[in-house]
Amino acid sequence: MHFVSPDEAVSHIPSHCHIHLSSVASVPHCLIEALCRRADAGDVTDLHFHHFHTEGPAPYSDPRYEGIFFEQGFFVGPNVRKNVNGGYADYLPVHLGESQKLYREGYIKLGAALVNISVPDENGKVSLGTSVDCSVAAVESADLVIGVVNPNVPFAYGDLLDISMFDYLVQDDTPLVTASFAEPTPTETLIGKNCAALVDDGDCIQMGIGALPNALAAQLSGHRHLGLHTEMFADGLLRLIQSGVIDGSRKKMDTGKVVASFLLGSQKVYSFIDHNPSVLMRDIKYTNNPFVIASNPNMKAINSATEVDLTGQICADSIGTRIFSGTGGQLEFVRGAAMSPGGKSITAFASRTSKGKNKIVPELNHGAGVVTPRADAHWIVTEYGAVDLYGKSLQERAKLLIGIAHPDDREDLDRAAFERFGPHYHNFSI
Repeated sequence: MHFVSPDEAVSHIPSHCHIHLSSVASVPHCLIEALCRRADAGDVTDLHFHHFHTEGPAPYSDPRYEGIFFEQGFFVGPNVRKNVNGGYADYLPVHLGESQKLYREGYIKLGAALVNISVPDENGKVSLGTSVDCSVAAVESADLVIGVVNPNVPFAYGDLLDISMFDYLVQDDTPLVTASFAEPTPTETLIGKNCAALVDDGDCIQMGIGALPNALAAQLSGHRHLGLHTEMFADGLLRLIQSGVIDGSRKKMDTGKVVASFLLGSQKVYSFIDHNPSVLMRDIKYTNNPFVIASNPNMKAINSATEVDLTGQICADSIGTRIFSGTGGQLEFVRGAAMSPGGKSITAFASRTSKGKNKIVPELNHGAGVVTPRADAHWIVTEYGAVDLYGKSLQERAKLLIGIAHPDDREDLDRAAFERFGPHYHNFSI
């Protein structure tokens, strides 16, 4: 292998270029820093960045680079949220499973792909490690491909790349970003228990990362023979894998394998997938395909929400007009689970925000995005219980949702439902 410096590698990126970055924990920060040096020297302009959410510094969204860099991520993380909502960066709405399609079918014409990769194996194959997502498509589609060979990137089986696909290689040994999540609160523990009651032994599960998924994982410790097919996982699910609760033995697709597309957690998670044949890190086109998801029976997809209205419309990407995260793969897993024989789609959240604002609402906030339409809403779970909206009318849904709202909010919600549905509502029973 012939290596060049980060500055030499990025010197070949032209202005007016769309650039893909490997994402989440595996961001090629050395190349971003080199691009910033070019920008500071006045040597480049009008670069557009695309990626899933990224951890660590994100200078490509900073107002000081206005007109030089422009962020157009497929998911909004904390490091760019302020600048996206200030207009200095932007959000590109897309189901994460279709993000690769934007590259492969030319909706975004990639000038460059900048990705962290593992040390090659004896056959010249490299892994994208913790961030496969849409990076495979980016490497296949970009005019210029730069790989950062980093020994901290685990060699994960699944979708591998040949070293010959890279135009330039750079060496770096920066550790991947790690993340830890707070211990579950009593409310999150109750939500976890309510969700766990909907999961049976032998089910295949999907969930995200954070305190609430960790709370659910803790409540699944008594289950057996669970499978895992998910976008991502972290330490909570790792404990279930290592304890044998998740063994994938009853999966019909990828039997015995853990399947994911990207990761964020502790170094234990990253070390676990390194050269581990029981883990497949796959292209997001595969993990988020509803038909692949549905191929495993008893699929239980567990996702979250920022608010849900009384008809079952689920907002998960925004707070009013303020973009908070993104569409993600929620609807893909909602529909995949619904198609799975014996499957369930579950949306779980606390009945109130940390500031005491109710999350079950008469109407979504002005400007809020509907990530999961009311026709796709099935199980809704809070600390006060679990209700199934599927096959229920609007008035039935309102009654059910009010029953799992915070007790101090139920009277106001009941009044709002009466005003919306008319005098028959109070005489209506479920």
